Amino acid sequence: MKLTNPLLLLVIGVGLAAAGWFATLLASRYSLATPVLPLTGLVTMGVIVVITLILGLRVLRWRNGNKKKMLNPILAAWTLVLAQACAYTGTMLLGWHAGIFLDQLRLWNVRSGQTITWQTLAMAGGGLAMIVVGLLVERFCRIPPEDGDAEGSADLQGKRGKPKAEGEYAYRGD
Repeated sequence: MKLTNPLLLLVIGVGLAAAGWFATLLASRYSLATPVLPLTGLVTMGVIVVITLILGLRVLRWRNGNKKKMLNPILAAWTLVLAQACAYTGTMLLGWHAGIFLDQLRLWNVRSGQTITWQTLAMAGGGLAMIVVGLLVERFCRIPPEDGDAEGSADLQGKRGKPKAEGEYAYRGD
């Protein structure tokens, strides 16, 4: 499974920011409510972030040496998928609410109560937290290279001091 591309997350976020801005513009034109999620969504986002972080720390602990118990590979795969879903969902929420926030900024001086603006900032902050935790836990799920892998063999090559022929395998015996 490939790592999440931060550039793709940026493109999704910018696209949804434009969509959120346009949706808010249409909503205000037709006297509809601003399309922002309620603050109770922060509770759900917090639960998702905490569960993702707990599962990610469990995989990280196993990866860094606590291998007395075997880690369930299905649980590790689910943790990786959950981390990626958390990053993409956070990107969508951050982008959407950033677009709404940009539209609300032009009305900052006109309105007396800016509850929608603060609500939008809170939801965007929750989205940012989801992105950070998702990308972090995704890094936790990476397996370090073994001695026979390309990165590991480069270290062995440097220790021996002589270049290796292409196709030669690294070994520990001398």
